[in-house]
Amino acid sequence: MEEQKKRNPLETEKEGKLIAKFAIPAIISMLVSSLYNIVDQIFIGQGVGLLGNAATNIAFPVSIICTATALLLGIGSASNFNLCSGAGDHEKASRIAGTGLAMLVICGVIIAAVTLVFLNPLLHIFGVTAKILPYAQDYTGITAFGIPFLILTTGGNHLIRADRSPTYSMTCMLTGAIINTILDPLFIFGFHWGIKGAAWATVIGQIVSGIMVIVYFGRFRKMELKKEMFRPSGKILKKIISLGMASCINQIAMAVVQVTMNNTLRHYGAASVYGTDIPLACVGVISKVNMVFMAIAIGISQGCQPIWGFNYGAEAYDRVKRTYWKAFQIAMTVGIVFFLCFQFFPMQLVSIFGTGSKEYYQFAARYFRIFMFMTFINGIQPMSSGFFTSIGKAKLGIVVSLTRQVIFLLPLILIFPLYMGIDGVMYAGPIADAAAGIVAIGFALKEFRAMDEIA
Repeated sequence: MEEQKKRNPLETEKEGKLIAKFAIPAIISMLVSSLYNIVDQIFIGQGVGLLGNAATNIAFPVSIICTATALLLGIGSASNFNLCSGAGDHEKASRIAGTGLAMLVICGVIIAAVTLVFLNPLLHIFGVTAKILPYAQDYTGITAFGIPFLILTTGGNHLIRADRSPTYSMTCMLTGAIINTILDPLFIFGFHWGIKGAAWATVIGQIVSGIMVIVYFGRFRKMELKKEMFRPSGKILKKIISLGMASCINQIAMAVVQVTMNNTLRHYGAASVYGTDIPLACVGVISKVNMVFMAIAIGISQGCQPIWGFNYGAEAYDRVKRTYWKAFQIAMTVGIVFFLCFQFFPMQLVSIFGTGSKEYYQFAARYFRIFMFMTFINGIQPMSSGFFTSIGKAKLGIVVSLTRQVIFLLPLILIFPLYMGIDGVMYAGPIADAAAGIVAIGFALKEFRAMDEIA
């Protein structure tokens, strides 16, 4: 056991090399995951139009709920797995992985069933309008069949990375995205299936990725997994939920904010020159573009989590701190690049997703420039939340994950429009982003001082 621990590169290789090894595949995996929604948005915008784009925005909370569940179990399992592996308890680490994988499958089936049974009530809660409803019914009703595979893939890939196979994890996501990208134009334009074609392309890609995850744990894993380890353990599940809760809450908060924002835009849009459908369509497009940036930021965090968790478990605190600050610098650099793109090229970005009226482009450009104004620091909060989770500080991770969405943004998008109309939604974004970034940095510095005292 001791020799196995010493051979683990998480303990011996340089931090920069480890970040590149683990974060790059994680970033690619996250980008690929985002492509499921982005590619659909592009082809739907070109083949279906504005109402199709609005429908995917209405359906987006279902995707967020699935991701929340996958991260709760996937990150929770992987974080515990890394901490136990760093401490040398490899059997316990494997039992954690078994419970995590079993719960991913169970929860995926349950969420798919609930979505199909309560489809119409859910869509109305999410802010659908009469014109958008038929499109949202088709898209959400079909993609529900891919939910079990989506959750297994998203959550299982965290355990694959924790098992020191980041490249395979990336390949799982990449394969599904390539299939989705090929089938989208074939089904939408070739078979003339419209929005249904985009939905089926997504489902097929998710099924293939899910099967690849199953194959990994059946044949290629490094960890030891026995049949009895797949029997969920309540004690282990509690530990998994504890460390996965921060990422889960962050995703759920995104869903709550998305639903609240949709309904706010619908209400105040009706009293503006834009109407109801233009703001919903624009925000749907912009949220997908922002997903590219957030995918990179979250990918940096997820790639660093095995490094943070293992070295914290091994009490190598200097390596933990150096890894955090290197990740911080990378996240800031990426944020600056996206900030410049959002400020100088909003029209070009929106045009990728189809055409619209003068008011459509006007609203989209203003929303990009105002709501996304603090993009250059937006990577710090999700990265820091992942950091606290990976070192076992579950409560701190939850607090940091709640800052942007719940503590700051949600109240602001309810209050500001009362005085500023639909513009209030735009100005709520940068204020919430700035506050969340400051809080995250403050908590990180406090944690580093605690590590210095222990050392």
